Amino acid sequence: MADKVVIGSRGSQLALTQSNWVADELRRFHEDIEVEVIEYKTSGDKNLAASLSELGGKGAFTKELEDALLQNKCDIAVHSLKDLPTELPDGLRIACTPTRETIEDSLIFRKRIGTVDDDSDALVFLAKGATVGTSSLRRKAMLLASRPDLNVIEWRGNVDTRLAKLAEGGADAIILAAAGLSRLGLIDFSTRPDRVDSRFDALALKPKSWLPAVGQGALAIEARADDDRVTHLLAPLHDAATFASTAAERAFLNRLGAGCQAPVGAYARVPEGSTLKMIGRVLAKDGSVAVEHQGAGEIDNPRALGVRIAEWCLSHGADKLI
Repeated sequence: MADKVVIGSRGSQLALTQSNWVADELRRFHEDIEVEVIEYKTSGDKNLAASLSELGGKGAFTKELEDALLQNKCDIAVHSLKDLPTELPDGLRIACTPTRETIEDSLIFRKRIGTVDDDSDALVFLAKGATVGTSSLRRKAMLLASRPDLNVIEWRGNVDTRLAKLAEGGADAIILAAAGLSRLGLIDFSTRPDRVDSRFDALALKPKSWLPAVGQGALAIEARADDDRVTHLLAPLHDAATFASTAAERAFLNRLGAGCQAPVGAYARVPEGSTLKMIGRVLAKDGSVAVEHQGAGEIDNPRALGVRIAEWCLSHGADKLI
């Protein structure tokens, strides 16, 4: 082989699916290279009983991979971008953002909900006082903002674990990112409601009433900042619109200084030409208060848009929620 790329990946089924997709794409574009995927167990994977805040934030799912990069044990690390902290260790950078998948969350019901004519408000299919499982403060706050009667419980684990717990009756519904379900081949978007794992009905939670996590639906391929070889190899996988959209969202979160301790949602997109549009929201943890703003900017300066929206939110009370 003329060249080799070693990919660092978490060991979950979703993480390996994503990493193997990147590996296959690299092989497709560069027939003369060898690609190997190596699994690393992160502290977040080792402590599934702890909440994200107890683990120290999103870095609990990335530190071991980033250490492997800095120690030259692998050449790239593949992340779900929503799990990647906005500030990276010195010497590392996001080298590639492939085309973004759907950004929506899926509300997955334990019991069948039947034919749906209007799925514009998925929450109406939850009975009063229903129990919903999620490990996300953002999802919890948005649920309670619309439905304060709901019982929202901590619910961690990989996708299979969460679906198994749902089948056992631990909750009336759970929320998972539709992109992850799609990458695992578990969701059928051709039906209404969507069908998940052939067992469950699901409905999309849609913007603008419901905002995704920063970077949701996108992959981030992290590499050493000075590795021009890898940058060149990854170039065919890179999508400029995804990079601009997620850069704006990450700048919004970073300027807020919110980390994983405050419920924050954001969605940026490039609807046409060089225009970038974004909406950002900061909520109280119980959903009782929300500060929201939206704006537009240029695709070649996405961070400026994210910062501008964050500063408006901070000046209108978001600082008291963080």
